[in-house]
Amino acid sequence: MQTSSRVLMLSLLCTMLASPPAMADDDGDDIQKMTATAKAFGFISWEEAQAKALAAKPGVVKEVELERRKFKSGYDYEVEIVDANGAEWEVYIDAKTGKVNSINRDWF
Repeated sequence: MQTSSRVLMLSLLCTMLASPPAMADDDGDDIQKMTATAKAFGFISWEEAQAKALAAKPGVVKEVELERRKFKSGYDYEVEIVDANGAEWEVYIDAKTGKVNSINRDWF
């Protein structure tokens, strides 16, 4: 039974690696808007944010979004990552500095 679980996880991981991450609702216009906003405000690129998030929490990127912070000024990239165990994580990268602000397990 353990072998079949490992094979299933490996096939899931390979499938996710073969497909590009969804960017802000998987819409090309949203990628362009995110890139334009990043350039206009002097933010790091979403690709840089993705690389920093993966360095902090290894796995497969599911989605990247540029979001305005709710309780303090500024923007973060929210990078959703699925780890090798299938757990989902949200890694928040400061859009201006590239600093990892938080890593949270997505329980839902």
